[in-house]
Amino acid sequence: MQYFVVMIDYGRRGREAVVDPEITRREVVSRIATGEYRNISFIHEIAGSAVEDVTADILAEAALPEIEADEADLQARHFDHIRDLRKHEPT
Repeated sequence: MQYFVVMIDYGRRGREAVVDPEITRREVVSRIATGEYRNISFIHEIAGSAVEDVTADILAEAALPEIEADEADLQARHFDHIRDLRKHEPT
């Protein structure tokens, strides 16, 4: 039997271990990517009598691809420049 244990930390409210033998690795990754699982302390994969910490691997799988912010930076700079010009207009 193989299953995953996802430990979620709620801070002062405590922790919750999500253990469901029906949930696959793909489902765990999906739930992290959609934000259903947040503030994860650790993820363990239980297979037979072996326990493996797969936190880093699954979080890396669930990470959204990095989008270059060049265009957003140019637009932000443009708006900042316009705002700065307005500051120096005579009133």
